[in-house]
Order: sequence, then C-alpha cells, then structure tokens
Amino acid sequence: MKVMEPTVEKTPPLTGAQWRQLIGLTVAALVVFAVFRWLPTGTNLSHGDFRLEGDNVLEFCDPSAPQFLPVTTARSPVSFDVTPAMATAGQPTTFTLRLATSSGKQIGPVDLMVAHTRKLHVMAVDPTLTDYLHVHPEPTETPGEWTVAFTPHTTGTYRLFADFTPAATARGLYASADIEVDGRSGDDREAKADGFRYELRFEQEILRAREPIDMTLKIWRDDGGAVHLGKVMGAFAHLVAFDRERSGFAHLHPRETDLRMTLDPESPELHFQVTIPKEGEYVIWAQMVFDEIETFVPFWFSVML
Repeated sequence: MKVMEPTVEKTPPLTGAQWRQLIGLTVAALVVFAVFRWLPTGTNLSHGDFRLEGDNVLEFCDPSAPQFLPVTTARSPVSFDVTPAMATAGQPTTFTLRLATSSGKQIGPVDLMVAHTRKLHVMAVDPTLTDYLHVHPEPTETPGEWTVAFTPHTTGTYRLFADFTPAATARGLYASADIEVDGRSGDDREAKADGFRYELRFEQEILRAREPIDMTLKIWRDDGGAVHLGKVMGAFAHLVAFDRERSGFAHLHPRETDLRMTLDPESPELHFQVTIPKEGEYVIWAQMVFDEIETFVPFWFSVML
C-alpha cells in the first residue's frame, strides 16, 4: 500500500512592496519608542539618583503589594531634614522639610509623581504611639524645600516618615527624620474635662530641683453646682508625677487624710508636696472620682536648678 506524503504549502516570498511596508512599520515603532523614551518629564533626576550601593539599602516599594519596611534601620537613597528640630506640645508649628538624593541633588515637586492625590505624604507619630498625624507638605520657592504645619500633642521624640514616588522610577520610596517635642508651653496648670475645671497652683513662684514644692489642687463645676468629690484608693485624690524621659515617678497623697472631713462643695481644695531631683519638664496626672467615675487630668510644669 502506497503511503501518501502530506502536502506542505510553501509561503510565497515577500514582494518588494511588502518588504518596504514591513521595514517602514519597524522603523516607525522604533521612532515612537525613542520619542517616549527620551520625552522630557520635567525632572533632571534619573533612576540612578535613587540607588545606593552596598548592603542594608532601602529598596523601592510596589504600592499594589504593601509590606512593612525598616525605614530607620535601612539606608535610604534620600536624605530627609526637618527644621526646626524642636517643637512644643500643644502649639501649632510650621516645619520646613528638605528632600535630597544621596549625592545632594534637591528633590522638588517636578521630581515626584502624584500618589493618592499628593506628591508628598508625611506621617508623624510620638514615642508612645498615641499621637499620630498624616500631613501633606507643599513646595516653597526654594528648590527641594517643602513646608507644613501641624500640632504635636505629646512630648518626646516624634518620628516623621516621608512617603513619595520619584518620577524617574515610578516606584514608592521612603525616608525618616526625628523632632523633639518639649512640654506644653512651659507650664500648663489649668485643665477642663467632663464639665469640671481644675487648677494646680504652686506656692513657689519658681520651682527648683531638690527643694520641696507645695501645690494646691482646686476643682469647680462648669455650671457652678456642688462638687461631690468621691474617694479613690482611700483618699480624696491621687497625684502621680512623671519626668519627660519617663525615668521614674512620684506618687503623691493629699494632706487631707481624714476622709470624714467636709470639703468646700463649691470649690474643694487638696494640698500636696513633692521634691523633684533634677531640672526638666514634668507632668502630674491627677486621679479623682466623681459619681463613681474615675477622671484623670494632666498638668505640665517646668523645674529649674
């Protein structure tokens, strides 16, 4: 039996016109690629400006695949400086921020892409992680300089994280900086909370370290009614003092130890004494009970040598 070989159709060779058309399309594609490749984006920075050599270098991030990055322990190719480096808790402060590459090239708005509606995001968090702010700096007329205002609410070392996307890489990148936040405008000896007003009055005009400090806690109701001060742990109130570094504390009890005594119902007063070992910023937290509900109120003060 004779086996028939399959018939293979041969592709006819390209004609001269077809060759010219193919070459023309290839050249056009190369031209379009070159145009888009070299089309100016406005930035003078390149991909290499956001690279560092060596180990422990912060890599670019894909926003579609978020991950936790060790921003402070890895080296970022971008320096992030903040001035002033000091602020006061409770006071609005305007900060100047500067971004630059590792080689010192300034990073301005033209060098960054819009991500989540903004070109630059800054997150600030206090050392206790109880105060958090997310702000958006605006560029100034100075290249590489940005400005933003916010109010830190606690004390200690605030860490600022800058989140941005370089136009040269189109990938997310980060940098960090720290600022120190001191006590609230020196002294903050009055407070309001839950319909009550409080004053911690110091008998000494200047509070000095290693000298006894006498103080009076006074309480009023906002509506002028009677203050029914309950008992907390066997006392009319408890005060605890902390230094800004949280190196220790002082637990204070009022001199009014007889719980049978009658306090002034319109504005009861309690008297305390404490000795502070060194200068610095301190806070006293007053703990009281009203209608079986505990209340905590802070008072900030400064101690001199």
